[in-house]
Amino acid sequence: MAKAAAPAKKADTKKPGAMKQPPKKVRQRQQVKKGQHGGALVVLVEDVPHLGKQGDLVEVKPGYARNYLLPNSLAVVPTEHNLKLLEKYKVKVQKAKEAKIADLKVLAEQISRLMTLTIEANANEEGHLYGSIGPAEISKTLKGKNLLVEPDMVKLEHPIKEANTLTEVPLSLGYGIEAKIQVLVVALQQSAARK
Repeated sequence: MAKAAAPAKKADTKKPGAMKQPPKKVRQRQQVKKGQHGGALVVLVEDVPHLGKQGDLVEVKPGYARNYLLPNSLAVVPTEHNLKLLEKYKVKVQKAKEAKIADLKVLAEQISRLMTLTIEANANEEGHLYGSIGPAEISKTLKGKNLLVEPDMVKLEHPIKEANTLTEVPLSLGYGIEAKIQVLVVALQQSAARK
């Protein structure tokens, strides 16, 4: 009987000069941590109305975090790296906030130096305005005097509808800084239009 041939030995694939392949990089997904109520835990990067302030760790529904907060850069996943970046960002925002408050205090001081703000408007002979003077008109007149006051800062209870009236208008400039200004509405001279 013939002997079965012994299987041939495989050649050694490892050669002394062969280079090793680097290990494959495996990407880790940033898994959103779950809170005690089953929602997603995120750290707010900016103030979100009805949710929290910047730097707060909040628990929200997973879809809200995944579809709104994270894509719009309003929140981040609470990792060690993100928390360090957030601390640096908070310092920057705090400095910007302090500068903004200083600017608003200067603006309030400039407004208080202004005795009265005169606005001309079309009116009939009895002094009733055609239309009314509201926050937009007051803001536009203040901006004409290089006082940057937005219409939402003007807290006028009712629009001014009468000419030759002096009205005290409160202004809320933001960050708790308040100012008041006297607004005088004057009827436009329409004698040239009557001729």
